[in-house]
Amino acid sequence: MLDAKTIAAVKATIPALLAVGPTLTLRFYDRMLRDNPELQDIFNMSNQRNGSQPEALFNALCAYACNIENLADLLPAVEKIAQKHTSFAIQPDQYQIVGTHLLATLDELLSPGEEVLEAWGKAYNVLANVFIQREAQIYQQAEAKPGGWRAPRAFRIGAITQESDVIKSFILQPVDGQPVMDYQPGQYLGVWLRAKTFEHQAIRQYSLTRAPNGRDYRIAVRHQPGGVVSGWLHHQAQPGDEIQLAAPAGDFFLSVTPEVPVTLISAGVGQTPVLAMLDALAAQRHPAHVNWFHAADNGSAHAFRHEVAATAQRLPDFSQHIWYRAPREQDSGQFDTEGLMNLLPLESQLSDPACRYYLCGPVGFMQAVAQQLLKLGIDASRIHYEVFGPHKVL
Repeated sequence: MLDAKTIAAVKATIPALLAVGPTLTLRFYDRMLRDNPELQDIFNMSNQRNGSQPEALFNALCAYACNIENLADLLPAVEKIAQKHTSFAIQPDQYQIVGTHLLATLDELLSPGEEVLEAWGKAYNVLANVFIQREAQIYQQAEAKPGGWRAPRAFRIGAITQESDVIKSFILQPVDGQPVMDYQPGQYLGVWLRAKTFEHQAIRQYSLTRAPNGRDYRIAVRHQPGGVVSGWLHHQAQPGDEIQLAAPAGDFFLSVTPEVPVTLISAGVGQTPVLAMLDALAAQRHPAHVNWFHAADNGSAHAFRHEVAATAQRLPDFSQHIWYRAPREQDSGQFDTEGLMNLLPLESQLSDPACRYYLCGPVGFMQAVAQQLLKLGIDASRIHYEVFGPHKVL
């Protein structure tokens, strides 16, 4: 626990933090990655270059300072970050590196004095220990599961399927031939790659796209223009290639009882985690109503269309609605509405007060959908979402 003096000292720095903005975390990452270049094998350097990771860290830092006397309010964010950390195999000693550079950066940019730096050091150590303890639990739980593991494990690409013009799916099989652990539908894998063309090792998270089977995993990857890992997977990866995987992780997953209706909402490759949810619901023959709402640019970008139709046959009460933003002439009959997703005309399908909503897609899309759901009177506690990349609040 932090004493009142320490809490007051940290909170007093909030105006200075807001004044300097993400420049603080940009300087922090520059400093840390310069002095500890081995961490470039862990951090997504693309997110460093585009500024999304420094922005996310700055927002988290401000949230911690503002809520330092009530850590319970931060636990949902802590869980999300801790789950992500385990896909990077973050270790306790790395928190010491982060702490050293964070305090040095605060000193360089804010010059707050030794008393304030000491307070921030205490505050950081409390938060670091929360992460260390939670991540230790996640590692131990994964290792203890049948087919589970702790250190990154060798897998082989078993098959590659072109699902749309921009999305490919990959079957991943364990090299040791042993079973693989189950996971919650909606969770992701940490994919570790060290290709000859890469300057650094690259680690990315990709959602699992079907219910667990104990034998292998399937992910789907959208080719991002200029994407290092997605480019390799789309243009160089071949069946038989070996990669390393961290155990399934993530705090966005399906958790409903049989009587609870479910609405799965996605855009583009954001359908990957909710596709696994749909498969799991179908495997259970979920008796309550299930909605599948998906948006795509057009038929050429619409992946898994036939798989969704086949999966839906196993659900007793299922409906879907498809939006194409810019349909082609040959897309006639493949979608329901042209344009962006608009849920307001479908209010009758969303009116059940017990329904749970699971969203995934571009941040702007999810923000628009969340606003529509709130406008329809749906409580925010029933809306769950996943952000690919550094976390953002809708």
